[in-house]
Amino acid sequence: MSLEKAIYRALETVIDPEIRRPLTELDMVREVTVTDSFATVKIDLTILGCPAANRIENEVCQALDTVAGLTGYELKMGVMDPAQRKALIEKLRGGKRDQFGPDSLTRVIAVTSGKGGVGKSTVTANLAVALAQMGRSVGVVDADVFGFSIPRLLGLHEEKPENRPTKVGDMIMPPAAHGVRAISIGMFLGPENAGRAVSWRGPMLHRTIEQFLRDVWFGDLDYLLLDLPPGTGDIAISVSQLLPRAEVLVVTTPQLQAAEVAMRSGELAKNAGQKLLGIIETMSGYTGADGSVVEIFGSGGGQTVANSLSVPLLGKLPLSPAFGSAGERGIPAVLAAQTDPASQALVQIAQDIDARGRNLAGKKLPLGVL
Repeated sequence: MSLEKAIYRALETVIDPEIRRPLTELDMVREVTVTDSFATVKIDLTILGCPAANRIENEVCQALDTVAGLTGYELKMGVMDPAQRKALIEKLRGGKRDQFGPDSLTRVIAVTSGKGGVGKSTVTANLAVALAQMGRSVGVVDADVFGFSIPRLLGLHEEKPENRPTKVGDMIMPPAAHGVRAISIGMFLGPENAGRAVSWRGPMLHRTIEQFLRDVWFGDLDYLLLDLPPGTGDIAISVSQLLPRAEVLVVTTPQLQAAEVAMRSGELAKNAGQKLLGIIETMSGYTGADGSVVEIFGSGGGQTVANSLSVPLLGKLPLSPAFGSAGERGIPAVLAAQTDPASQALVQIAQDIDARGRNLAGKKLPLGVL
């Protein structure tokens, strides 16, 4: 093997941390020339000020250091010009503007609830991480524009360059944590506006969700989870229009008052033609030190919703301080408190959802004729 080919082979191991594909596949390796066992290598980053620049440069150097027979090298770091950047975007999109359209093989799951404060966002974040821990490629859209909390739950709330979305042309690269790629309006507000309320009306909300689904490039996903705001307002309606084939998970507490409101969210999904995946009950009874079950918020709410909507009760998450506090530290409980009963219940729910597989009816498969 020539030294030039060996260098390309080594650079195939360097993955762009935002796009998550090899530099060679992304046409970021612009030049490799070898003279008397000395190489000149030029790498073009996607944008000026790329937050992953230092990491990419270090990993390229590490890869070049492994090439046998190479006595030295000069590494030149550049930036793609507009034409190169446009070509990259087209290559990534594969000519598709709608990455979650009718032909997509991604399972889209919208997590909704009737009332706020039932743990819907916590369920979404932990379910996403549980699926990622199973080896699935997972993305999350924080569609709860007014009450966004996904960044904190995934540990993406701290002001670090790697926690911010990166704009490449008209395409947005979402940050990732714990194997999950996520986007939220909270990532665009900045620290100076972190405490300010987002007060938008219907059209603006619709455009925001549409942009998250169209302009944010998640790559090839097995699952896309949406954390919807509570209730049956503008965003829930927009999601039902933009993602009519989405599956819907309804989250409720054991309280019958919460259950009655949760039924309305389920009815909205059914009326929109979406598939109801099932019900998850949070804050369920926990087993005390003496072995008795303590039901602070009552019982039966989850099963009541399941019976009313004719869908299964996928599981109950016992009330757990450890489960709730883990998210405050930016480490989902399925990682930080793996032995907690609530964490174990949610992991089991993730396994059950994954075991069902995706419905491929009516979808075009990328098959050719031999």
